[in-house]
Amino acid sequence: MFKPLYDKVLNWSRHRHAGRYLAALSFAESSFFPIPPDVMLAPMALAQPKKAWQLALLTTVASVLGGILGYAIGYFMFDSISDWLQTSRYWEKYLLAEAFFQEWGVWAVFIAGFSPIPYKVFTIAAGALQMAFLPFVLASTVGRGARFFLVALLLAAGGEKLESKLRMYIDRIGWATVILIVIGLIAYQFFKTS
Repeated sequence: MFKPLYDKVLNWSRHRHAGRYLAALSFAESSFFPIPPDVMLAPMALAQPKKAWQLALLTTVASVLGGILGYAIGYFMFDSISDWLQTSRYWEKYLLAEAFFQEWGVWAVFIAGFSPIPYKVFTIAAGALQMAFLPFVLASTVGRGARFFLVALLLAAGGEKLESKLRMYIDRIGWATVILIVIGLIAYQFFKTS
């Protein structure tokens, strides 16, 4: 079931406009879109290992620019979006981001940029809390860059060998991911109600 999808994603990653799509996804994810750019960067670095560094740089720059938009949303428009944010699934994450900023300051942006924590929540929170702009941009650049260059480096280093191994085990990996997501959702619902 997952092999045809895997093959299709690899084909898309070789498309002549794939770089533009990667940049657009990276920009959007940093301020409002829920899908991380790693889902495009990984297959693109795997399919084009010689361009992995270039792709990581493109992803980093677009992501930081999107983060600046998120910062502006928080800085200038937080009052307009706060009602919606409070009713969304991001409210608890926003409160967590605020707590991180109070405890860690600019390091919170670096941690969010590198980790799977939704970066967009931190960009908006940084603006809403009126964090100093230049440290925000620097921490975003280092955090996002470290993450995307690491992904690109690992996949480019694996090259064709890794691609063939992934293809061989993609169904198992896909089903394991689905099972982990279901378990995570069940656990989240359980702890949310208790």
